[in-house]
Amino acid sequence: MESPTYWGAILAAAQAGVHVIPVPSGPEGPDADELDRAFGETGARLFYAQPNYANPTGAQWSARVAEQVLDVVRAHGAFLVEDDWAHDFGITTSAAPVAARDDSGHVVYLRSLTKSVSPGIRVAAVIARGPARDRILADRGAESMYVSGVLQSAALDVVTQPAWQTHLRGLRHQLHARRDLLASSLAEYAPQAHIEHMPRGGLNLWARLPDGTNLEQLTRDCEVAGVIVAPGTEWFPAEPAGPFIRLNYAGPNPGAFRDGARIIGESLKRQ
Repeated sequence: MESPTYWGAILAAAQAGVHVIPVPSGPEGPDADELDRAFGETGARLFYAQPNYANPTGAQWSARVAEQVLDVVRAHGAFLVEDDWAHDFGITTSAAPVAARDDSGHVVYLRSLTKSVSPGIRVAAVIARGPARDRILADRGAESMYVSGVLQSAALDVVTQPAWQTHLRGLRHQLHARRDLLASSLAEYAPQAHIEHMPRGGLNLWARLPDGTNLEQLTRDCEVAGVIVAPGTEWFPAEPAGPFIRLNYAGPNPGAFRDGARIIGESLKRQ
């Protein structure tokens, strides 16, 4: 797995009983040499990653990194599980699935409508080729039998309407404005929360805090004052690289961003 990465994937791996090896990942993706070393030393057969607008960092792989990662995965006879959870949330770029570059069945692609349509539309897709596809189909058939027909119908109705593309264009502008508002609010009221990489899409800001920050106390103090922050420890499959918090800019009340940033800044000063 990339590190940091989605906490739900870390939890799913733990529940499946697999051993997770963290591969450090930066603003343009993981280092292909580190990935190659991890495969070679562990005999792993699968790499889980979010190449577009990763949760929590918002990182997007460059085309060069995507090709390098694919080369490493192919060389080891392994699979890339590409979680394209934020496909619809590009701000200054558009999502470019790695699966579109794969012609040999080494990528298992995941796609969801849950956030771009509605949190209640729990519909996702898995795209795969070859034997991997057959095994996934058999597993899903045995485990869930079928997906709710009502949800399938609702999802189909949404994505085939002309208004869907209009919605996505408006979504991009809304996310752009909210991202920038939250970032500027932090810079003004909580400069201790350093944003190393401004995400080009997604829903979150990933902020590094001063060394020694007590995340548990900070989270508690902010919550008491009415601001919910997510401590970064949940997104690391191994030891955290430092104190981080994840902040979401997709909420329904961007007018509260400045007050929220002020509360975070005041809580940090009391550390």
